[in-house]
Amino acid sequence: MVLPAVFVSHGSPMIAVENDHYTRAVRETGQRYQDARAVVIVSAHWQRSGPVRVTAWEHAPIIHDFGGFPQELFKLEYPAPGLPKLAEELAAALESAGQPAELDMHRGLDHGAWIPARLAWPRAQVPVVQVALPAAEPAELFELGRALRPFRQQNVLLMGSGGIVHNLRRVRFAHELGPVDRWAEEFDTWVAEHIESGATEALFAYRETAPHADIAVPTSEHLDPLFVTLGARFDADRVTTIYEGFRYGNLSMRSFLFDEKQVSD
Repeated sequence: MVLPAVFVSHGSPMIAVENDHYTRAVRETGQRYQDARAVVIVSAHWQRSGPVRVTAWEHAPIIHDFGGFPQELFKLEYPAPGLPKLAEELAAALESAGQPAELDMHRGLDHGAWIPARLAWPRAQVPVVQVALPAAEPAELFELGRALRPFRQQNVLLMGSGGIVHNLRRVRFAHELGPVDRWAEEFDTWVAEHIESGATEALFAYRETAPHADIAVPTSEHLDPLFVTLGARFDADRVTTIYEGFRYGNLSMRSFLFDEKQVSD
């Protein structure tokens, strides 16, 4: 079975305890893939240079890598298993594609990985393997996605977790559902349209070609998992929107997946 490549905007850690249109959309998506061999996640919150690290533990704790939120968030757990055999396969595939890789036996899942996984598979039955996000240019991240793409044909769901518009200096935390800034809407729409049309080269050059990129993406780490997801796209894939919308005035929650077109579509 060919599973999708997914991009999830993970937003604020508070989504872990919320019940709204976004969380229900992510949960409904997860329900369609409960029998996945595993989910492989590339998160904005594990970015590093050097060899690409791949978690290879049987079980590991989650990381509450945030501060200033209610205590209920710090009490949450997500006891999903790992899958060391798959981790070894992923590392070997990356090495074969010219990307040095190392197994990591210690690091737990950061909130960009465990919170979306917990929403999608609340029973923690699907094994989770996290792949570190290289500190690299979009074209190189795209090639990482290309190296991971064949695993979709092995009943593995690939997930990039970050955000299309992510500027914490501009968010208005006191107004979660307030008016959306035009600059954020325009950048988010531009990205969505170029994903739909497959304009990969323009997306690579988003800093020069997209409106308001300097405000929407002051640092690249939350957008970078998008390029991994783009690399994992097959030519025949369609784009399916999971959710589109904003929180706190300009924090994009746009999430989508690439999956195979069905004969009956």
